[in-house]
Amino acid sequence: MAKTWKDDEVSLEPIKNETIAVLGYGIQGNAQSNNMRDSGLNVIIGVKEGGSSWKKAKADGHKVMSISEACKAADIIQVLIPDMVQAKVYKEEIEPNLSEGNALYFSHAAAIHWKWIEAPKNVDIIMVAPKGPGSKVRETYQQGFGTPSIVAVHQDYTKKAWDRTLGIAKAIGSTKAGVIKTTFQEEVETDWFGEQADLCGGSASMVINAFETLVEAGYQPEIAYFEVLHELKLIVDMIQRYGINGMWRRVSETARYGGLTRGPVVMNSETKKRMKKVLEEIQNGTFNEEWISEYQKNGKNAFDRYMKEVDAHQIEQVGKQMRKMMWPDSTE
Repeated sequence: MAKTWKDDEVSLEPIKNETIAVLGYGIQGNAQSNNMRDSGLNVIIGVKEGGSSWKKAKADGHKVMSISEACKAADIIQVLIPDMVQAKVYKEEIEPNLSEGNALYFSHAAAIHWKWIEAPKNVDIIMVAPKGPGSKVRETYQQGFGTPSIVAVHQDYTKKAWDRTLGIAKAIGSTKAGVIKTTFQEEVETDWFGEQADLCGGSASMVINAFETLVEAGYQPEIAYFEVLHELKLIVDMIQRYGINGMWRRVSETARYGGLTRGPVVMNSETKKRMKKVLEEIQNGTFNEEWISEYQKNGKNAFDRYMKEVDAHQIEQVGKQMRKMMWPDSTE
């Protein structure tokens, strides 16, 4: 059974006198820094001077500095800038300003696990990874609850790394929901697998193939869109709230029988073998090397040819019209 902590088991005392520099003020940076500040911690923001994030953090009442200055002033340095620029920023602005006993704090383990960043031995390396988008982290905190997180310590130089980790988890609200112990390796490998095989890659590919199957059989694209894409959210919401069997108990008897007997025909042992191949390529570093190489060659354009294929697909053309019909005020 995984080790877990709840709110009454954790204290803010070990970090109440430490300064936490949050590097980056995107969705997670915004949420976590505001939650920590509202919990009474000393938070500063490190971002590019004069940019939109600088202005937004200032407007939200934070003390804002350059990344270098924030690192100099901090005891705990939270790295919440995008994955692919972390190594460069670390080498140029974080590393020269690290002091013995500092903590490097991450919300995703890739930079440490894959050694994009090789930190010195005289600092703590910790992780609090909320299992939800920043907007949810902030929303649930303001409601008096929190978003669950997974937590890990990769390096405990000060012998208080776990106190720091759990204190931060409490400050952002996560211990009210509960936090679960993990490792940096487990976090990054399971996170990438979920994104590729299930949550993003797998689900999007499944929807497109189901859409094509109906349209190629002569059904109207608009009807196919409703059946294989639009209604998917209703099912996922039920699974999230009630579990898989809870979903089965809340759909029609025909859907229940058809899904239970035909679902394994579509997602079968061959699918699982291909999922294992995806996992192996994550575990052995193949995907990491491919991703780094692609990004170094093409930067953010690395996605372009794949995104253009999806943009041109009939499901997106039909979908734009269907979404306008259902949400006329929305923008894409």
